[in-house]
Amino acid sequence: MADGEILDPRFESLRGVLDGHIAAGSDIGSSFCATLEGKTVVDIWGGHADAAKTRPWEKDTIINVYSTTKTMTALTALLLADRGELDFDVPVARYWPEFAANGKADVKVSHLMSHSAGLSGWKEPITEGDLYDWEKATALLAAQAPYWEPGTKSGYHALTQGYLVGEVIRRVAGKSVGTVFREEFADPMGADFHIGLPASEDARVADLIPPPPGGAMGEGTTDGLVANMSTNPGINVLSTRTREWRGAEIPAAGGTGNARSVAEIHTILANGGIGRDGKRYLSEAGCRKALEPQIEGTDLILGIPVRFGMGFGLQGGATPLPNDECIYWGGYGGSLIIIDMKTRATYSYVMNKMASTTAGDMRGFSLLMAMWGAMSA
Repeated sequence: MADGEILDPRFESLRGVLDGHIAAGSDIGSSFCATLEGKTVVDIWGGHADAAKTRPWEKDTIINVYSTTKTMTALTALLLADRGELDFDVPVARYWPEFAANGKADVKVSHLMSHSAGLSGWKEPITEGDLYDWEKATALLAAQAPYWEPGTKSGYHALTQGYLVGEVIRRVAGKSVGTVFREEFADPMGADFHIGLPASEDARVADLIPPPPGGAMGEGTTDGLVANMSTNPGINVLSTRTREWRGAEIPAAGGTGNARSVAEIHTILANGGIGRDGKRYLSEAGCRKALEPQIEGTDLILGIPVRFGMGFGLQGGATPLPNDECIYWGGYGGSLIIIDMKTRATYSYVMNKMASTTAGDMRGFSLLMAMWGAMSA
């Protein structure tokens, strides 16, 4: 049976849902956490941390969550905006002058936050090693022209968004995004999420298990934009097991944590700026900035209907959400976070067996449906 705590008896059925995934083989190891009104009500985990099933998934097991990391980067930007240090409505070049090159003088910070800046990939050929070179990765993006007119359409910035928003954060705060996130959120909350994982924590990291053949992101595409995003550089899931990947700050895809840390950090947004520790981190207005619609339509990269707010997906896209005060995003393979400002709840699912998805799948949603069903009973 899944380990962990269910502190509200209404949600006891979730343990069986998670057990069912593991018994059926749809999961190898996973964790699920939910909070209500700032209090953790479900915190469960089960299965194994590796495909060979030699390591049990334990309470403090962590794993790379790919694009669920974007929500932590967005939260960091929202914090700076709430303090008046960052304005989403001004050109990026105000903070990062080099970015104005090649017709980008009018690209706004909000365009970076909503995947509409036209910089869904690098035009210059790069290698995986270049992802670990912050100066090179950001300088190339600053120098290149956008692929489409910024602000007119979204095209998922799968890797580039973290460098773009992260460099703005670095210019404003004078520190890397991983450092600001750690100092402002992770350390004060005692939250086990890392944008740049210390080597001392490597033994706790579960292995991501690649999706089945034919299910990798962008595999077999004939679309030039999608191919550029997914092959320059190529996405190698096994790289997430290396010290180079784990230690680098890759703020759109390289974060390491578990469902507990993801759900508990985002109590800040769910609860009007107050974390589960009772400390105020943002104003309520600063949190609700995430709900402001920025762009909608069929995404040029994902090929599905999306609505982006300030750094998060909104209700009305392809992912079902319970109300119009929800924000969300997920990671390649299936990890997911939903933040419900109306009911002051957060829900997170994190796993190691990857599916061919970028924004959650039925494993996470079956847990959510059980949760929501119990809440409405």
